Amino acid sequence: MRKLNLPSYTFKVQTDGGKELIYDFIRKKYVVLTPEEWVRQNFIQYLIHEKNYPASLMAVEKKLMVNHQPQRFDLLIYNRKGQARVIVEFKAPSVKVTQETFDQAVRYNMALKVKYILISNGMQHFACEIDYEKNSYTFLQDIPGF
Repeated sequence: MRKLNLPSYTFKVQTDGGKELIYDFIRKKYVVLTPEEWVRQNFIQYLIHEKNYPASLMAVEKKLMVNHQPQRFDLLIYNRKGQARVIVEFKAPSVKVTQETFDQAVRYNMALKVKYILISNGMQHFACEIDYEKNSYTFLQDIPGF
């Protein structure tokens, strides 16, 4: 897989039926290794090892309802009280992060009300802090730590 703009981590990878799989220790199973999944697995390791987010507070690809429509977020991180704190949207490295990408994360956030929205394609990483009182968001210079 492509080298990303993240530190290097070690992963368990195997082939099954001609498909390459990577072990997702958050979901505790092997999943198909797509470019987007490669970004997700690397970014999760970055959040755990560099930003001190506990793996036990992470949820990957869970369903939620947005405007009565089922949606699936890429990664959600809770605080120690069980409240959603960070939502992360991943794209493949070849996919440019656009306003549409932010709009997608903001739509998910309507149901979740998180403090931070993170977006990464593995090469570029964006972090926004949401201010609900001012109904605005601010781009941050760095990914916030836990």
